[in-house]
Amino acid sequence: MKKTLFIFLFALFFTACGSDSSTSANNSNDDDISSKSSSSSAKSSSSSVVIPGSTGNLTDSRDGQTYKTVKIGDQVWMAENLNFETDNSFCYNDSAEYCEKYGRLYTWAAAMDSAGTWSTNGKGCGYGKKCDVDSTDSATLVRGVCPEGWHLPSHTEWYILFMAVRASIAGTELKSTSGWYDNGNGTDDFGFSALPAGLMHGVGYYYDEGDFAYFWSSTESGSDYAYNMYLFSDNNNAHQGTDYKNDGFSVRCLKD
Repeated sequence: MKKTLFIFLFALFFTACGSDSSTSANNSNDDDISSKSSSSSAKSSSSSVVIPGSTGNLTDSRDGQTYKTVKIGDQVWMAENLNFETDNSFCYNDSAEYCEKYGRLYTWAAAMDSAGTWSTNGKGCGYGKKCDVDSTDSATLVRGVCPEGWHLPSHTEWYILFMAVRASIAGTELKSTSGWYDNGNGTDDFGFSALPAGLMHGVGYYYDEGDFAYFWSSTESGSDYAYNMYLFSDNNNAHQGTDYKNDGFSVRCLKD
């Protein structure tokens, strides 16, 4: 069972022009992102000096894996899902081939680096405990499981991404051009290349591969739930909602 909520977005940044409640295969009641905004026209990404319209690469010094990066609006994102192995991270169906294809699925505690291995901002965060991290404060960005110089995006930072693309069809523009079921492929106009990696349910089984992409944020909603962003095959929108912290979702890191 999921926690029903309506997301009141921060007026400091923007005003949403409407939402409608939908239920995912994981029974999450969430808000559709339907506000209109101007579209960024360039595919772009990051390097040590970020040039709008450019693409780059990130090498994780911890294990040597290299990821594509992309600059969208004023943000620099990993253009691939994180695949760093840590406790409480999983390959879909417990098969290494899915990690190679989609990256790993992380519980919220693992995404936040609850053990405090890489930083202290997410230490102690996990299921059944409210840790009160102010993930909207630039001084307290949550690195979590991300490489050095990158962090787990907050609920607000995901919304900023939606507003940098055409928000009314953000799902279509963020999804990859292949791999989605039922003609649900996207246009990938900005190079974000979201793949339908599915999820691991907290009791240990996997589903929604090919249909859904779920991504954690660093923003929690009580002791048992945290905010996420998700996309699904038969809808043009990008969505934000909450799910159990012990579910396994993908991680996309955002440059500090």
